[in-house]
Amino acid sequence: MDPRVLVAGEALVDFLPGGEGPLAEVSTFTRRPGGAPANVAVGLSRLRRPPWFWTRVGDDPFGTFLTHELAAAGVPERFVERDPDAPTSLAFVAHEGAERSFTFYRDGTADTRLAPGRVPDGVVDSVEWVVAGGVTLAGGRSREATLDLLSRAGDGTAVVFDANYRPELWSGAAAFREVVTTALADVDLLKTTVEELALLGVDVTDGDPVDAGRAAVERPDWPDTVLLTLGERGSLLVATEATRWGPATVRHAGFEVDAVDTTGAGDALLAGVVAGFLDGESPDRALAFGNAVAALTTTEAGAQTAFPDRAEVARLFE
Repeated sequence: MDPRVLVAGEALVDFLPGGEGPLAEVSTFTRRPGGAPANVAVGLSRLRRPPWFWTRVGDDPFGTFLTHELAAAGVPERFVERDPDAPTSLAFVAHEGAERSFTFYRDGTADTRLAPGRVPDGVVDSVEWVVAGGVTLAGGRSREATLDLLSRAGDGTAVVFDANYRPELWSGAAAFREVVTTALADVDLLKTTVEELALLGVDVTDGDPVDAGRAAVERPDWPDTVLLTLGERGSLLVATEATRWGPATVRHAGFEVDAVDTTGAGDALLAGVVAGFLDGESPDRALAFGNAVAALTTTEAGAQTAFPDRAEVARLFE
């Protein structure tokens, strides 16, 4: 059976620090596969919902590493492209207390060179979900390719967009707002943070995430569903009656686990929520499932290497 989900976007190599502190003071790193869309694709595959994954990596050792990791996770290779003329993107992560920062090496790399139309209309029409993110909108031809893909998803397809603002990749917040707002006209579910909603022009001054979520879904030409990640406070899903799963305002406080690394937790949440909806779950059950996936992902270093399978998620529920 062909996949029911198409995920599109960057696959890159994360270099995780051997200790806390500014990047200039870190002496050792551990290599891990990363990239938010790649994380979502692997998360879905671990949950027995392997998607198509459209990405582009360099024809270099890092690209080989990523393609091997994706294949080992059960992600189909059909739309995993190799670029002979551009390198694979790299990201160095720094941990300073509870905060993370990223230094990207992504100038002219393979994932900035996605070309419109590489995924045929027949494939786009065949899936039930399309998932994309904000990094490929930051520049290069991939911006055009991502916008093209979102616009081609039909009325029967649930289109998901992860805002994933990385200030290091944008010329400023105004550029992020302009480009992402354009994309949202074709989106059904927006995964974001309260801080990102503020950058996109939503009034969040009272600090209440429920009010922020409701203000977002009530905007003209915006998605009918917003999934807000709230860090240690869990997550929130707000949906209008126009959605296929019906109106909802549900919040989950998260699960208590011994967290080691929060890298990829938001991607795990999104993978779990999409998997829950694919299973026919209600919004509250889908959100709880996503939170369980996210919690387990934080118990090991890295993102993809820590993603749980369904049996592990079931044990956490128990």
